[in-house]
Amino acid sequence: MLVKELQETLSKDIIDALKDVGISALNPVQIASLEPILNRKNTIIIAPTGSGKTEAAIIPVMENIIRRGGRALYITPLRALNRDMHRRLIKLGERIGISVDVRHGDTPRSLREKQSKSFPDILITTPETFQLLFLGKNLRRFLFDIKYVIIDELHELMSSDRGLQLVIGLERLEKYSPEFQRIGLSATISDPNTAAKFLCGERDFVI
Repeated sequence: MLVKELQETLSKDIIDALKDVGISALNPVQIASLEPILNRKNTIIIAPTGSGKTEAAIIPVMENIIRRGGRALYITPLRALNRDMHRRLIKLGERIGISVDVRHGDTPRSLREKQSKSFPDILITTPETFQLLFLGKNLRRFLFDIKYVIIDELHELMSSDRGLQLVIGLERLEKYSPEFQRIGLSATISDPNTAAKFLCGERDFVI
């Protein structure tokens, strides 16, 4: 689907930003993800590595931030992936006025203090640092505005203690921001429903 065909689905700001970063067409995974994410449905995106799952999630989430406000967490299990996401997403965010930042154990204290005063629209972080957001008084106040949570590498977290701690943290987040949207990104797995229920529990979801 060419960008010009998305005019009834995405705002002009997003379309122009996509052009600026060299995205002139969306692949089938990205097209299929637009409708459920734009309509705030819990969504599990399952596709092979390198298929553009990040963009499949972040494009409609950015569109919803423009339309409806709110902030997003992008949680990945690897710090290296955090840095890669930051480089990719900050360019897109800059073009539409959406701030993107990263926070993990190696984040300089000066930047952490800045984030405590001015939380970004999209924060890229790890499962462990996500848990720490609940402990800081200044950071905790921003949790009330989290409307979208994207979990990357969901298949890596499903059978680990890190994954269990993460889903417990998501339940805790519900107390601050009820009914935030859950979006999971996973490589191809044999049982998609298990992945969806791991992330969403008894809530409705779309695969």
